[in-house]
Amino acid sequence: MIEGVKVKKLKVISDERGRLMEIFRLSQEGISPKQIYMTTALEGVIKDKDFFHMHKKQIDYFCCIKGKIKLVLVDTRKGGKANGSVDELEIGEGNFCLVTIPSGVLHAFKSLNGESIVINCINNEYNSNSPDEFRVENTYYKWD
Repeated sequence: MIEGVKVKKLKVISDERGRLMEIFRLSQEGISPKQIYMTTALEGVIKDKDFFHMHKKQIDYFCCIKGKIKLVLVDTRKGGKANGSVDELEIGEGNFCLVTIPSGVLHAFKSLNGESIVINCINNEYNSNSPDEFRVENTYYKWD
């Protein structure tokens, strides 16, 4: 696993009324989200296929709450132990997880099952005047 990436398995409680899943607690995770947003992708769609993206300061906390995605992470941080390494994670239905993506780690995802819904909690608010979002041409990973 890429240094700094954390995968927390989430527990789903189901009964005849539906399901409940706790994603995180501020007191336990040691995170302080400043913004939470939802993004979706239709089955087969790859978000950031040709240009993976990363952040210099922002930390992402990804959770696929509907469908399933393949989340691809690439470590391009200079001087790191895993420079250039690639992690593939399938998260969502059947494997609910909260994935911590540290700053400096490239990421992109593909929806594998229906319309996938991803909740992302970030530790900084998006600033449209000075976005902390950098796109890097995908020379690291071949999507199937």
